[in-house]
Amino acid sequence: MSHNPDVIVVGAGAAGLTAALELARHGVSVKVLEARNRIGGRMFTVHDSKCNSPVELGAEFIHGRSPALWNLLRSGKIKTTEVSGDSWCVREKKLSQCSFFSQVDEILNMMSDRGPDQSFQEFLDKWSASRKKDSHLKEARKWAIGYVSGFNAADPAIVGVHWLVKQMRAEEKIHGDRAFRAQNGYADLVAIFQRQIKDAGVALQTSTIVESIRWRSGRVETGTHGASGKETFTSSRILITVPLGVLQARKAENGAIRFVPELPQKKQDAIHNIAMGKVVRVTLRFRERFWESLPKSPALSSPKMGDMSFLLSHDDWFPTWWTMSPLKLPFLTGWAPFRCAERLSGQNEAFVLEQSLRTLHRLLGVSVQELESLFEHIYFHDWQNDPFSRGAYSYGKAGAEGAERLLANPIANTLFFAGEATDVTGNTGTVHAAIASGTRAAAEIIKAAGLRSTFRRAVRPPRKPASRK
Repeated sequence: MSHNPDVIVVGAGAAGLTAALELARHGVSVKVLEARNRIGGRMFTVHDSKCNSPVELGAEFIHGRSPALWNLLRSGKIKTTEVSGDSWCVREKKLSQCSFFSQVDEILNMMSDRGPDQSFQEFLDKWSASRKKDSHLKEARKWAIGYVSGFNAADPAIVGVHWLVKQMRAEEKIHGDRAFRAQNGYADLVAIFQRQIKDAGVALQTSTIVESIRWRSGRVETGTHGASGKETFTSSRILITVPLGVLQARKAENGAIRFVPELPQKKQDAIHNIAMGKVVRVTLRFRERFWESLPKSPALSSPKMGDMSFLLSHDDWFPTWWTMSPLKLPFLTGWAPFRCAERLSGQNEAFVLEQSLRTLHRLLGVSVQELESLFEHIYFHDWQNDPFSRGAYSYGKAGAEGAERLLANPIANTLFFAGEATDVTGNTGTVHAAIASGTRAAAEIIKAAGLRSTFRRAVRPPRKPASRK
């Protein structure tokens, strides 16, 4: 038996680290158990030494101006850059600057949460039926489906309209149409957590896989195995922050957690009434920014792609690409959501690279041979086949409203839950939702421990608002 803390936190992603810090600041002894040999969870930054640049294998963009995330960045004096540049589209095999955004906005703004819930596909079919004479309808439908499946990594036939409407409202509150990157990527945020965890004296144990959680009211035994062999930790409470895909894993699957006794049926239903989105992303480094001279056009005044930020298409493999704009670096990142991800997941790196280059050939008109001569390095991580993630991020199913709240609810003041999938504000799938969920779960634990008034004083807002930079 090992040293037994007051609270075990399972998972050292944004939610688990946030909660551990809050608990430690209130005198609660905490031990964080992380299956990977690193912290950060789905924040996973590597460094490209040639370009002296961060490359993200997981979360990349800072969406909007959420205080939960920006306050941390300010505390670490992290420099950020706002994403800018032109969006280009491939339409009928031709490159042009995108002009469909207003059409997609029109479709999305027609969604409502006043009536019964339905899937986005059902909504779109009904919307289309009333506009059969619209000559642009077919193309608008395709771009709308591409947006919903791409941005949310979601199946249009499953994702709920009510969930999408809540997401849109949440984005409006934090200027979610703006996107930023930290100077060193999400590694900057992970470094802040690393420093704060050390300063707070939180015990952190990586390379430790949680296999079982045996629980009864007021007592938990957490069985693990890892670099230190098999260990069991006893605590009065446990906070589970693993990704939704891990909670959905079958008992025999690698990385699955066995609960003894099993979780109540309502909790199990909640776990399976939220969907885990699928995405495969790949970042390619080239010898030069070859797209700057594209598209090839005899007209001298034809606009070029030197300021390209995003490249959008209906490709079956990688429909979305982006650059590191406004930075002029020779990287292209391909994004393969939903069905595209299903085709790529489980394939080896060579296969993913081949499909990446073939896609760029189709979209940009550059020969595969030329692309191969320009290509230098590939960065790739298969999150679907990562046993400690099993997907990208979560989204809400049609007709399953309230599942996120049920997932977040504690059990017997003993089992607590956090992570982006437990968000009830419409920010599901984001780092700032994970951070906020960690704060919420810590408050629940502190209340259960009878320290509620102390917590309220600790989180009282400052007298002066934080400055914006």
